[in-house]
Amino acid sequence: MDDTLCDLQAAAKAAKERNPKMPYPQAEYGFYANFEPLLGATDAVSKLYDSEEYEPWILTAPSLVNSLCYTEKRVWVEEFLGMRMVERLIMSPNKGLLKGEYLIDDNVEGKGQKSFDGVVIQYGSERYPSWNSVLELFSLHS
Repeated sequence: MDDTLCDLQAAAKAAKERNPKMPYPQAEYGFYANFEPLLGATDAVSKLYDSEEYEPWILTAPSLVNSLCYTEKRVWVEEFLGMRMVERLIMSPNKGLLKGEYLIDDNVEGKGQKSFDGVVIQYGSERYPSWNSVLELFSLHS
């Protein structure tokens, strides 16, 4: 979710500019609920959901220093992707515990991605720099 569907980096930068003495802006109330969606992310999730070939789920690792992030991430998903994706929201600090054909993530290690039982697609990489490039992989491009 973070830096794959929504812009965590921009939110962290803005929070540090507002309060430079706060070393961990992700620990602040409201931090996760106020992310902006990344370009094309919400449309891509809708295309995957509406396709007959794929069953997208959101797998996100929660912040372990901000217990409110569990609620705030859920609120964000409802606001930008609707209840249908809230019903497909999984939070786990270890993404390798889950099964699936594909994991689209901005990182390929650090949260159990190396143990994931499918193909890890690195969003934001040279090969998959945007949601359009990811949709091309799934033959769902516009």
